[in-house]
Amino acid sequence: MDLMWGLAVVGAVCIGWILLKMLWTCWCGFTTFFLSEIWRVDLKKYGKWAVVTGATSGIGRAYAKELARRGLDVVLISRSNEKLQMVAEEIEAEYGRRTLTIQADFTGGGSIYPVIEEALRGIDIGILVNNVGMSYSGSFSQFLDVPDSELKISQVVNCNMLSVTQMTRIVLPDMVKRGSGLIINIGSEIGARPYPFLSLYCATKVFVRYISLCLDSEYRSKGITVQCVAPLLVSTNMTFNCRVNGLVKSASDFAREALNTVGYTNYTNGCVSHGLQASDAQEMLCSLSDGRRQSQVHEGLHPQLVNQTQPEVILLLDRVRREGI
Repeated sequence: MDLMWGLAVVGAVCIGWILLKMLWTCWCGFTTFFLSEIWRVDLKKYGKWAVVTGATSGIGRAYAKELARRGLDVVLISRSNEKLQMVAEEIEAEYGRRTLTIQADFTGGGSIYPVIEEALRGIDIGILVNNVGMSYSGSFSQFLDVPDSELKISQVVNCNMLSVTQMTRIVLPDMVKRGSGLIINIGSEIGARPYPFLSLYCATKVFVRYISLCLDSEYRSKGITVQCVAPLLVSTNMTFNCRVNGLVKSASDFAREALNTVGYTNYTNGCVSHGLQASDAQEMLCSLSDGRRQSQVHEGLHPQLVNQTQPEVILLLDRVRREGI
């Protein structure tokens, strides 16, 4: 009888712990995605200016316009001067905010950063959005099959990793002096787990995730918030402008919802639909292999698993292109 009573107590404690974790998860999701719609952080408290990299299209352009709508002047940094001028004119006409444009190609390495640093000198930068990023020419492939791999590998590393590191180095010192600042690093849910045939892109997004979490821990006591935003599918050029639906967000809606989460969490999928999808992403990846191989996703991807998944991954890409899933 004592044994049965003891087992019952252990079972009750375990169930109670599971229920508490579920309630805590639900509460965190509710505050992050719903209460944040009502009680938004005033982004102007961080400073007068926001800097956005990759600001001429997609998520970067949407962040730039949303920040302007919320009362900040915006520094736009991107490769195309023509597109920079177009976005700057849109922001000034629609929101009456000041803009500054800096032309820079982030794929080329470290030579651009002294120029950017000089252009930003003396500007009251409260927010940095490290958005610029790229993948392999819009296709899945094995690492050695990437077209023009010597050049492409350097471009992806420079654009996705070096840009985050160097732009943070440039703006962070003044933020620390003021005791206030916000750095938003746009990562990807792909950085949360291994994805075959996107190996380098996946690895760069892991870097974005962990440098964000580490910097937030290091500098939070100095008044700096560092947030990593890890979206799933957003309708942009990188995702073939796939059709917007319940799972795929438009860039403007995503930027608005993601900015609402500032001050509530240092890591977010940006919107509630992406948060729900992310919770199932591990199961989706595991379903590409049989039950015997599922544990290998955690232990390291076996070559046989990679060969098994290739047809399914390619079919998924085709569906994204054709149907906008």
